[in-house]
Amino acid sequence: MDSVLAVFVAKLKTNMFIIRHRKLFFILTGMILAIAIGAIAILGLPLSIDFKGGSLVEVTYTAERPSLETLHDSIDQLALGEVSLRESGDNGVVLRSRTLTPEEHATVLTTLSQNDAAPLTEQRFNSIGPSLGAELGIKALYALLGIIAAIMLYIAWAFRRVSRPVSSWVYGFIVVIILIHDVIVPAGFYAILAHFTGAEVDALFVVALLAILGYSVNDTIVIFDRVREHLNSNEENRIAEDFETTVGKSVTETLGRSINTSLTVALALLALVFVGSSATVNFSWVLLVGVVAGTYSSILLAAPLLIPLSNKFVKAPEVSGSRKK
Repeated sequence: MDSVLAVFVAKLKTNMFIIRHRKLFFILTGMILAIAIGAIAILGLPLSIDFKGGSLVEVTYTAERPSLETLHDSIDQLALGEVSLRESGDNGVVLRSRTLTPEEHATVLTTLSQNDAAPLTEQRFNSIGPSLGAELGIKALYALLGIIAAIMLYIAWAFRRVSRPVSSWVYGFIVVIILIHDVIVPAGFYAILAHFTGAEVDALFVVALLAILGYSVNDTIVIFDRVREHLNSNEENRIAEDFETTVGKSVTETLGRSINTSLTVALALLALVFVGSSATVNFSWVLLVGVVAGTYSSILLAAPLLIPLSNKFVKAPEVSGSRKK
């Protein structure tokens, strides 16, 4: 595997492969986003009780678990409205319903235990009112938008001294594009995962997206900072160099670092997916997909976008230094 990865990295470094074939990666990105947006639009992102309110009861049976059909028949007799009942692990079930009163909660436990014929242990019980759930959803959205705006402003300020041939605001604008990409892709994946497994969007999902934003922007800034270093060096030494060449060198020099860092994070997340707690499996999946998407966008999308935007928002000749007289 190491040899395959080494060959792949060497290929990307050859003749500024990424920059020269940027249109191919732009098209590939468009296809990935189309699939993700389509999954979200068609399959939807089912909200958990964290955002729409309701109650969640998770139990584990000490002996053999009754069939879901039997449990459904018993729960339906309680007139709780729409109820979701799914398996959890090897010997447990998770019930989601409208907000339960203490009396209804006790009745549900008795029903799930089949009147003590199937002894069980309650693992967790969460109950959130509809208004609180809606408030949490709005706060989560504000948190995502606030972080994206803050990151854009910070990068525009951090790159304020590098305004040629691309304005510092363009760096911030590209980062926003990258962050939107890195949110949509794992969200689209989660819509597909939820369709087949019954997963729901909860607070951990939002935490995962926020972590992805931080990870992705860190990787992107490393590449942008190398571009800034080359631009400053070329200007100080009065070296004439095409901006495309400058960007290509910057990507090449940071490529190994980006891939190696992402690979180690991905391996840790894979361990959490397959041997971690069932409560964090979906969280780990979202992070894993987000890390892969973030690495892809930082290397194959962020830096290449500087080239067409430098042509559109050019403020000076497309050289990073002055030609010697």
